[in-house]
Amino acid sequence: MSNRELGRSGIQVPALTFGGNVFGWTADQATSFSLLDALVDKQLNFIDTADVYSSWAPGNRGGESETVIGEWLKKSGKRDQVIIATKVGKPMGEGKQGLSPRYIQQAVEDSLRRLQTDYIDLYQSHDDDRDTPLEETLAAFDALIKAGKVRAIGASNYQADRLEEALQVSESNGLARYETLQPEYNLYAREGYEAELEGVAQVSLAWLIARPSITAPIVSATSLSQLDELVSATRLTLDADDIQTLNHASAE
Repeated sequence: MSNRELGRSGIQVPALTFGGNVFGWTADQATSFSLLDALVDKQLNFIDTADVYSSWAPGNRGGESETVIGEWLKKSGKRDQVIIATKVGKPMGEGKQGLSPRYIQQAVEDSLRRLQTDYIDLYQSHDDDRDTPLEETLAAFDALIKAGKVRAIGASNYQADRLEEALQVSESNGLARYETLQPEYNLYAREGYEAELEGVAQVSLAWLIARPSITAPIVSATSLSQLDELVSATRLTLDADDIQTLNHASAE
């Protein structure tokens, strides 16, 4: 399977990202372990999670997905075979929210502990934090990269103007920059990304993969049979007529 670079990070990832929101939620530990083993075997080794996953489920507090991944890493010894992305910023309890340097430092240590690793490949701002100056947030991330705890940083749920401002702050101050953006974008929800942010399942994913500005769409599965469907999407090639037809249909 051909890989693609995450921004200018030098990190190479497959054409699909596996959404780890299911781990510790709709996929129990045994199922999660089997999915993670299969993902590595099928070279879909880019796993996206967040510290807050899956706090919405009854009895959960957040951190469940990272904990499952960490247990699998400990058992399998396959840390060097996976690319792990996680996020910071969503509410994780009293005083645990946002992108202040103090909280970022606390949150990254919590994520590293749950993941049972000493580095995160892609560390993402889960939400914009307008109460914290961008320079302070980016300086905190820059320090984590220099310390070897994070390889690259990305943004999620950022508006176009704030992303542009963040990139300018990074350039002006010599700080690490957001190498990736994780917006909502698919055949159904296109307008926000195409209007502001751009520089089922097999056909929809193939359509995303074929779009030059998309590196690796995020999708989840809760069974090995569903995972096989995702693998098939990476092998489905759409020609120009196919893409035009899908563009027209979704625009309606």
